[in-house]
Amino acid sequence: MISVSAIKFNPIPVKYPKTKKLPAVDNYFGTPVADNYRWLEDDRSEETAEWVKSQNDVTFNYLKQIPFRTQVRERFNELANFESYSYIRSGYRLSMPVKKNGKIYYFKNSGLQNHAVLVAVDPETQQEEVVLDPNTFSEDGTTSISDLVFSPGGKYVSYAISEGGSDWRKIIVLNAETFEPIGDVVEDAKFTEITWKNDEGFFYSSYDKPDGSELSAMTDRHKLYYHKIGTLQESDKIVYGAGNQKRRYVSSSAFKDSPYLFLSAAESTSGNELYFRKKNLTDLEFNTLIKGFENDYTVIHAAGELCYVYTNYKAPNGRIIKIDLSNSDKDKWEEVLSERDEVILSATFEAGYIFVQYLEHAVSKVYQYRLTGEKVREIGLPGIGSTDGFFGSDESNEVYYSFESFTSPFTIYSFNVESGKSKVFRKPQLKVDIDKYETKQVFYLSKDGTRVPMFIVSKKGTRLNGNNPTLLYGYGGFNVSLSPYFSLRWLTWLDMGGVFALANIRGGGEYGEAWHKAGTQMKKQNVFDDFIAAAEYLQEEKYTSDEKLTIKGGSNGGLLVGACMTQRPELFKVTLPAVGVLDMLRYHKFTAGAGWIVDYGCADSSKAMFDYLHNYSPIHNVQEGVQYPATMVTTGDHDDRVVPAHSFKFIAHLQDKHKGENPVLIRIETKGGHGAGKSTMMYLDELADEYTFAFYNMKAFPANIAK
Repeated sequence: MISVSAIKFNPIPVKYPKTKKLPAVDNYFGTPVADNYRWLEDDRSEETAEWVKSQNDVTFNYLKQIPFRTQVRERFNELANFESYSYIRSGYRLSMPVKKNGKIYYFKNSGLQNHAVLVAVDPETQQEEVVLDPNTFSEDGTTSISDLVFSPGGKYVSYAISEGGSDWRKIIVLNAETFEPIGDVVEDAKFTEITWKNDEGFFYSSYDKPDGSELSAMTDRHKLYYHKIGTLQESDKIVYGAGNQKRRYVSSSAFKDSPYLFLSAAESTSGNELYFRKKNLTDLEFNTLIKGFENDYTVIHAAGELCYVYTNYKAPNGRIIKIDLSNSDKDKWEEVLSERDEVILSATFEAGYIFVQYLEHAVSKVYQYRLTGEKVREIGLPGIGSTDGFFGSDESNEVYYSFESFTSPFTIYSFNVESGKSKVFRKPQLKVDIDKYETKQVFYLSKDGTRVPMFIVSKKGTRLNGNNPTLLYGYGGFNVSLSPYFSLRWLTWLDMGGVFALANIRGGGEYGEAWHKAGTQMKKQNVFDDFIAAAEYLQEEKYTSDEKLTIKGGSNGGLLVGACMTQRPELFKVTLPAVGVLDMLRYHKFTAGAGWIVDYGCADSSKAMFDYLHNYSPIHNVQEGVQYPATMVTTGDHDDRVVPAHSFKFIAHLQDKHKGENPVLIRIETKGGHGAGKSTMMYLDELADEYTFAFYNMKAFPANIAK
């Protein structure tokens, strides 16, 4: 603990590393565009590694001079040290408890473990046994589980691991009774489901290893493979993708009462085709069920010749249809659940029922239906928040779901599908009084008059005097919906005396496909306008001011922060762009980036699209002599989704052109990727540094760390 009066908030001098310029020029429809820091795209060069080290040296030297950094980090440990029942962060096959072989399996973290462990519980005795501990996979906690699936018969369990945060995965198979390895290992899977064919083997997806760096080289031909238990990976069969037909993303699904394997094939993150074939390996050809990429289709259940599909075809908010595979023409489709005013967030089939999660103004509502479409009931939720799950098993008429909100931790409930009764299965006990906080939902007008929702969370009785340290968060892309969810990010900010706001801006899926499309390609500026209007609302309503406002976002949200800070630098005091897409002219040239074209457009496609992207691309809109907000960019040197060169080049431009005392720094996690699988300690270290940086530059002392 330290004294508030001891803090002077004097500017900390920074001497930025010299980043050399090696001229490179691209010509877009007659317009030359310089790219002087392209050499930083080479993630394998010693020169780039030296640059990373020099930047980290400067950043950590700055951070260690902030007087309350140690105390902030200690407070993070205090708040994070509670027993939780977390799901896998980047794979949702075991997001809820599963009953298998007479036991209940789920993930649990005792407090500050780097990764949650898989436990098995005897339903009679309630005795827990740790059966798989990812904390033993690596000494530094950089190897994590990203997916875990039991085989249908319960003989095997397969899990995928990520090493160093990479999207490349290794799949390992265990005996499901003993949890001992059986010797089957699949290397280099990527963006994959693990779809079991009975207990005989499983389907998985991957790309050929690219020429050049596996962390940045383009990957655009996704293939589906089959691995037979007891064989080497070299004998795995290519089930889809061996011919001339090239798809960027393919994934498989199967259902116990259906003889078919289903395959989703896509060129981008929106819109997909559907194929099906017998699960056996003698039928080599897939039948086309749905052709073209104009709409989204997900098979949620199949039995015999029938399959039930979620789609936004002729229904921007989503609906559920039934298709007879023996006569699958569109005019023969039957509608099971028609479109509603609320958007369908997800749909699952478990224990004989369809469970549909809707969003109403970004808040979850859940209904239970029969396969006929007859409504059984609305499932009562504990409050205004978000749900996940409604997953079960063949061994019970119970399904599991979670509920959480900004001020309610991730709690698992069991639900009896016949009685409609819910009961708490596992609930964390926090070490902070969350009842002292309240959540409000407001609606504000964007630049073009569009009404946009925003959640504001603060301590009860917070004075609206314009002096509250405020964190504004957003995403705005790829049809991703942000509803109230619990996170240490929000809890710690609130605990330190701040106000937290989450804006449900266009580009997301909160109001269906129309809301998504209104923030894509040549309408992307709507996303930035919505976020800027949220910041203006918070200042106009006296929640905060331009001297006390921090904005944060990751990945596509990093683009959001980068664009807003270059368009309206005077509006924010601190900006925290994380793993951002920041070079909008070249993003499609790395890994699977070309799959994002449906949202962003492509600079190579037309002069109009180039002009639009060039006009907001953060890297290309850092101006000479402008005072930008205090900025700390964060990324990982193993990020093979949004390659770190985006962040590297952006900070190089900022450090070269920015004027004034506000620091512009980059914090690079070595042995870190896009975020998935990051150890608890790495996560808390980075978050504590971000908040230490933000509070110091807002000249605000964090609450609950002083004497």
